[in-house]
Amino acid sequence: MKKLVMCSLLLAVTVIVMGAYTRLTDAGLGCPDWPGCYGELFVPASSDKVAAANQAFPERPLEASKAWSEMIHRYLAGTLGLLIFAIAIWSAKRRDPNMPMGLPLFLCVLVVFQAALGMWTVTMNLLPVVVMGHLLGGFAVLCCLFVMYLRLHPVLCRDRLKSTRRLLGFAFFGMAILGCQIALGGWTSANYAALACTNFPVCEGQWWTQIDMPGAYSVPVAENYEFGVHGYSERMTMHIVHRAGALVTFVYLLAMGIGLLRLKSKLMNTAGAALILVLIAQVLLGISNVVMSLPLTIAVAHNFVAACLLLIMVWITYQLAHLQENAHG
Repeated sequence: MKKLVMCSLLLAVTVIVMGAYTRLTDAGLGCPDWPGCYGELFVPASSDKVAAANQAFPERPLEASKAWSEMIHRYLAGTLGLLIFAIAIWSAKRRDPNMPMGLPLFLCVLVVFQAALGMWTVTMNLLPVVVMGHLLGGFAVLCCLFVMYLRLHPVLCRDRLKSTRRLLGFAFFGMAILGCQIALGGWTSANYAALACTNFPVCEGQWWTQIDMPGAYSVPVAENYEFGVHGYSERMTMHIVHRAGALVTFVYLLAMGIGLLRLKSKLMNTAGAALILVLIAQVLLGISNVVMSLPLTIAVAHNFVAACLLLIMVWITYQLAHLQENAHG
């Protein structure tokens, strides 16, 4: 079970990274149908199949590189789904006290919903709400698997800390702030607004006169959302709000990391140091995306480090919840 959960956790990280790569290379519609690719299990390769694919979808001729990016993402996600169902079946048979059935069953439901979101991403032509939801669902799967891993590998903080309940509250609020920031990033990316502002630390021109919050967080009616359908002011607003959210997230999590460093606990000190280092790395990657015009490697790394930051917050919250439970036990 432990190895199965570890494999699933690593695969979930890979799926998130591959999903980011697929999105950032504009390969989200590399295969215009679902679950296959131009009606095939694999990307059409022979001249006859390529011709048939182009005839079936004349509005979207086959681009092999984009199609393979999309299909590899689907293969990895499908494999992850099978592993999660295997974990649920194993949990039901073994009845491990460290692994109550609630979490594996919830994960199964979440994976099915993720598959539906993956399908709707294609059939609704990259509708931003669906794309953002698919991203958040991937992060939710990752967090649940990490909680499973922590249950099966109990390296727990046993120090006596003051105000554990208050610290736990701060941790939960930090996770909420980080989750909102990831959602803002997902919305910005799904609407192709990452380069709406090319200056740093502020946007170019008199940006404050063009803020359009209602428009930025609306969903215009369109047949296809690839490359975005919002106007410049709306995309610029998305970008500015994401930057503002990054500032709030940075200040809050930095303060939390410093607070953890001050505790009389080596485990919490390590967690605080890791939180601060990964947080700084994430901010630097975000800045690099702006000043270097969204290079693919850095943009993908920005998604990966966001996942790492979330896992660190889950770990901190899990440890504090354990201490709080022991305090009342």
